[in-house]
Amino acid sequence: MPENTYHTSVLLHECIDGLHIDPAGTYVDVTFGGGGHSKAILAKLGPEGRLFSFDQDPDAWEQAEKIDDERLTLITANFRHLEKYLRLHRVKQVDGILADFGVSSFQLDAPERGFSIRFDGPLDMRMGPSASMTAAELLNSYSADELQRILGMYGEVKNARTLAQAIIQARTRKALETTQEFKEILNKLAPKHREFKYFAQVFQAIRIEVNQELAVIEEFLAQAPSVLKPEGRLVIMSFHSLEDRLVKNFIKAGNVQGKEDKDLFGVVHRPFESVIRKPVTASEEELKLNPRSRSAKLRIASKL
Repeated sequence: MPENTYHTSVLLHECIDGLHIDPAGTYVDVTFGGGGHSKAILAKLGPEGRLFSFDQDPDAWEQAEKIDDERLTLITANFRHLEKYLRLHRVKQVDGILADFGVSSFQLDAPERGFSIRFDGPLDMRMGPSASMTAAELLNSYSADELQRILGMYGEVKNARTLAQAIIQARTRKALETTQEFKEILNKLAPKHREFKYFAQVFQAIRIEVNQELAVIEEFLAQAPSVLKPEGRLVIMSFHSLEDRLVKNFIKAGNVQGKEDKDLFGVVHRPFESVIRKPVTASEEELKLNPRSRSAKLRIASKL
């Protein structure tokens, strides 16, 4: 399958420019996906350059097998283990790290993965085999309070409490197994003419909880300062406000809460400095070619 049908890389040129690539440098792409960003990094590297790409998704591993390049090392693990796996490959520090937190087009469009709002499939939603539960297991076991919490927090669902109660009622009759069964519950509660957005918010909330996505990002960010060389680049693309807030706070203050660590003289101690004044977003041209780029926010920082 060609890369552009598997997944169209968002803000590709802006991401690569942000890395400020040294041809002899060592780089990490923590979200290989369809390989678009990794291929673009390899194109900028010289013979002595190295690239380590992470992905926990077996579908992405198949895409990586198509790249015949000894400078590329694929690490088949979640990027929350960034430091551990780089150490295993005897790499202490790197020149740049790229992260794209978006769900790939392939994952969204493969019915059997359970991410899709458009196609019926099993309620799975696992990004990789390391996830401890499926969406079905979550929906059939969480209490009403737990469901309300994740729907409100991760999906910003307005009627989270009502929906949580509806899920509990539905599963007492029959365990939820497919995305279509789940959508039948959502259909009754979705605001008129805003059904698609409502489905997207709910599916996002369940997916984040299944894959512990925000916890993974927090763990990854905490490791970035020690993994990067001084002046090394951190290039991160987020696709919703929850992710972007973590990244923004970390760049600003060195922690995901955004609490500034000031000394007696009021000087803020933080590991990174933003390279750009505000996040980069997709151009009108890119929006026309790839509507999924509309929510992308790219932040670029340099290690102090």
